[in-house]
Amino acid sequence: MRPPTVAISSPRLSARRCTAAGSLTAFRRVTGRFGRPLVFRQLIPEPAEVDVAELLSSLDFGSRGGAERPYTVVNFISSADGRAAFQGRSGALGDEADRAVFHGLREQVDAVFVGTGTLRMEHYGRLLRKPERRSRRELAGRTPEPLACIVTRTGDVPLDAPLFSEPEQHVVVFSPMELNVARLGAQIEVVTIDPGELTLTTVLRRLRSHHGVSSLLCEGGPTVFGSLLREGLADELFLTISPKLVGGGSAPTIASGPELPELTPLHPIWLLEHSGSLYLRYAVGTMGS
Repeated sequence: MRPPTVAISSPRLSARRCTAAGSLTAFRRVTGRFGRPLVFRQLIPEPAEVDVAELLSSLDFGSRGGAERPYTVVNFISSADGRAAFQGRSGALGDEADRAVFHGLREQVDAVFVGTGTLRMEHYGRLLRKPERRSRRELAGRTPEPLACIVTRTGDVPLDAPLFSEPEQHVVVFSPMELNVARLGAQIEVVTIDPGELTLTTVLRRLRSHHGVSSLLCEGGPTVFGSLLREGLADELFLTISPKLVGGGSAPTIASGPELPELTPLHPIWLLEHSGSLYLRYAVGTMGS
């Protein structure tokens, strides 16, 4: 797919313009504790102070989805020395601004893809807990919550994760074998695929053709991202560089698995900063491909 040409609108969107778009709730500044604004400093493409909520709400990933597969974006956080986790989890690397971006991206997509290792380590629960987030999705013409997508090649799925006990959460699991999910609270569909055909290319095609998914957010882990890269399925990378050092250990980088046959180029779309953290958005792959 062709990496996007992006026009970043003015951060000072007027209330009148928002009303024309459908709702004043589309324009709000992401706030931290005590309602204080989380102001992000934009460094690329041009210096500015930006409302990150406005930037995220204008992404329109779905319009870029192809006939064969969803438009696929990947979101990671990394320490300054290149580690994607500390003591087994990514949460310690982030802060409230990173969490605002994390949940804001979830609002913009039809489905969220997560590997079984990340599902287990991060104790995944309902993807959008706040009613206001679900309301904004409905105002934008989306389902109230994104579909949760999980792929297993072994059948070893942590079914005790909170995600599977959420009655409002829709989940699809791609597996080479049947799974016993009858007593779980979530709305779960298990799709069995022959082990020889169970690739991420097959999974993404199935999401597009059978579930109407035009935009997909991958939240990891590194093994999943490595597979997306090797199969040429990643369109964008959102990467937060945390101003923290892990200092060694065995935590992975953001992608793992066999080395790619050749380097995959990244093309910067924007660079934001907040409290020392850098927020990068890249188009993945060769421009014009």
